[in-house]
Amino acid sequence: MAPQHTPALPVLGSRKPSHRERVADALRAALIAGELRPGEVYSAPGLAARFGVSATPVREAMLDLAKEGLVDTVPNKGFRVTAVSEQQLDEYKHIRALIEIPTTAELARTADPVALEALRPVAQEIVTSAAAGDLIAYVEADLRFHLGLLALAGNGHLVDVVRDLRRRSRLYGLTALVEQGRLEASAEEHLEILDALLARDEEVVRAVMARHLGHVRGLWAAPRGMTAGPDGSSPGLKGDRRA
Repeated sequence: MAPQHTPALPVLGSRKPSHRERVADALRAALIAGELRPGEVYSAPGLAARFGVSATPVREAMLDLAKEGLVDTVPNKGFRVTAVSEQQLDEYKHIRALIEIPTTAELARTADPVALEALRPVAQEIVTSAAAGDLIAYVEADLRFHLGLLALAGNGHLVDVVRDLRRRSRLYGLTALVEQGRLEASAEEHLEILDALLARDEEVVRAVMARHLGHVRGLWAAPRGMTAGPDGSSPGLKGDRRA
């Protein structure tokens, strides 16, 4: 079972965020990891105590998340975490596949090997976090890896679009993967991607990226408590890939 802990404020991506942005990133990480549950209402003071900050930056950060559609404001109570529909997940995955698979595959021809190798410690951090069952650390490192990889293509707008899509397609099923001992196998795919890029094998990069993005529509996107099928897919979701 994933350990419960009070996460530190993360720095997601390569930018240097303000305190308010760091609080927002910490809340996004908790949302993505499923530690803040869809449909539940959370107060700013309660979240502030959890993250060890004052209520003001939490309230401001939650308003930012409301603009992104991640939470709804509940007058006099706080904020309700929004659910992600199956149609939305299909749409997010489709857009991400259109952007990330060809962009990452192209890096097999264009990326500096030194820059690629510099991402290996982050990929290893993902594996280590998976082994420890630390979902917040996993999500943070996973975001740094993928945005850092896409940044090598030299298109900042593309990175911003993918960052937004990743926020919206929250990974509710991570806890299930931890409990089933399958998160480490998923984490290892980041090293597979790097190795294929360094080998200049564009087709392997495409294949691993397609499998990796399939998680968004597989167990990772399944609500907690949903039982996976024998092939690792979520019941009732056609075309799910093994996580």
